[in-house]
Amino acid sequence: MKFIIIGKNIDVTPGLKQAVESKLGKLERYFTPETEIHVTLSVQKEHQKIEVTIPVKGTIIRSEQVSSDMYVSIDLVEEVIERQLRKYKNKLVARQQEGGNFKQEFFDTAENTDEDEIKIVRTKKFGIKPMYPEDACIQMELLGHDFYVFCNAETEEVNVVYKRKNGSFGLIEPEFS
Repeated sequence: MKFIIIGKNIDVTPGLKQAVESKLGKLERYFTPETEIHVTLSVQKEHQKIEVTIPVKGTIIRSEQVSSDMYVSIDLVEEVIERQLRKYKNKLVARQQEGGNFKQEFFDTAENTDEDEIKIVRTKKFGIKPMYPEDACIQMELLGHDFYVFCNAETEEVNVVYKRKNGSFGLIEPEFS
């Protein structure tokens, strides 16, 4: 695996680099040697944040963890990535797809992963009426939700507005490829 480690507002010391490579190096058993792992370490006030992105054949395995200690964040991100890999493995096996950057051993290991299986336990239907994104934000605020699905009156497509961490709003529009 190839590690690409960058720091924002932090110097990537040899100790940090070694901690990232040893902790995330445990994932080496899942990937081929040419797999790239993008790691971004950043510090904002009291928050020590690590972002890990692993591009894998048409999808991305990604996790972002924040704590008051960078080494704790590194431990947390490794656990989350491993859990995501088990879920992704189940999906690939269920659909009998080729795994791209994964080693064959990844699929051959027999694990009890029932708790990692994705199960939809409730389906909800609701009426959807055309509205402008700004109106959807107001509706979302009135409901006290973090996101709101609506039909955009301008484009006539289903969109999602969401509340960002800094209190501003975001809009998700579909892009068909």
